[in-house]
Order: sequence, then structure tokens, then C-alpha cells
Amino acid sequence: MLYHVPKIISPSLLKALCEMGHGDELVIADANYPSETNGKRVVRADGLGGEELLEAILELMPLDTYSEFNMLLMNTTNGDPTPEIWAKYQAIANKKDKNTKIGFLERNEFYERSRSAYVIVASGEEAVYANIILKKGVIK
Repeated sequence: MLYHVPKIISPSLLKALCEMGHGDELVIADANYPSETNGKRVVRADGLGGEELLEAILELMPLDTYSEFNMLLMNTTNGDPTPEIWAKYQAIANKKDKNTKIGFLERNEFYERSRSAYVIVASGEEAVYANIILKKGVIK
């Protein structure tokens, strides 16, 4: 056991977070996302939602202050409405990291970018368009 590590962070996720360096990216994928197809490393977090995972991960990992965007969301397609979960993600990120800079990627661009991510965290989140890419910053 360790102090201050959120209980939902599994040992395999904690290991991945520790191994990541500045500029590495982590994907929190929703339940519909093809995690195993796109990920070179996948950590399963079945049963956990995107909001709770984002909050726990940002408790341990700073966002990159040097990039244009350090949090990327998968943009909607075909006129789909703006997902409610985006505002929740933004509120969590702003609370945890004052340097949050949110950007958007088209679906196929998101898939392509996720293939080079250090790790994909496959969540049980059922909201659509609930995928996030986080760019790790420097520990100061």
C-alpha cells in the first residue's frame, strides 16, 4: 500500500504512469473504443468511468505546459450533439491542473494519434465521445 494513490489506480496503471516521460500521451478510452486494436499497451479499467479515472490520473500526473493542447477530445461527427461529459471533463481538469489546454481531433485523427500513445486505459465509460488523450508534463 502507498499513501495518496487513489484507490482506483491499479498497480498496472500506476506502473504505466511511472514509466511515462515528459510528452508521452495516455488515452482514457470509453467502453466503445477499439483499445486493443489501437493500443501498444492497454490497461483495463472495466467498471470505472471516465470522470473518476481522469480525476485519479490527474492527481498523480501533471499536464504538459509546453504543448498547444495537453488534453484532446474526439470531436463529434454527423451533427451529433456536444456530449455532456465534455463539460465534466473540463471541470475536473481545470480543478486538478491550472494549465489545461483542450483541443479536438476528428475521429480518425484521434485513432491514429492513440496508436502512438504510451498507454490506453480501457474504461467502462458508456457515454459516447468520452475519449481523452492526456499529454504528460514535467514534475516540478
